[in-house]
Amino acid sequence: MIHHISIAARHPEHVAAVLAELLGGLSFPFPVFTGSYIAIADDPHRTAIEVYPLGTELKPGLEREPVASVDNEASSAFTATHAAISVELTEQQIKNIAARESWRAVTCNRGDLFDVVEVWVENRVLIELLTPEMANAYLKSISSRQWADFLEQNADMD
Repeated sequence: MIHHISIAARHPEHVAAVLAELLGGLSFPFPVFTGSYIAIADDPHRTAIEVYPLGTELKPGLEREPVASVDNEASSAFTATHAAISVELTEQQIKNIAARESWRAVTCNRGDLFDVVEVWVENRVLIELLTPEMANAYLKSISSRQWADFLEQNADMD
């Protein structure tokens, strides 16, 4: 299971506060990287989202040193990184919060298996939020065995 992820944002403090609201938790400064914040849900998994200033890039440390960070002013505003996160909110509550922030939020079907609410943080970073009903459908439809069966049944899609 994923316990935390990190994203970059133009306004890390504000984004962390809104994400904490969506997760049903709180946000705090994250002093590991300058100008960063963290949203922490008090769920059984302690789900967290670290929010770094846009342009922050993580790179391996030297030899036995831990991760290091650099600031890349030329970084793209978009990323392939995204996450699907279960929340205790309704679809309408999610969309209301996103609308208040002027963030795109749309309910999408994922292959007739389950739905998600795509929330585009700062209209740049995708976070797929699953209501309790959506999460149940997700859990019923995604397993390694089901994925292997899907690939076998659709082998001619290449």
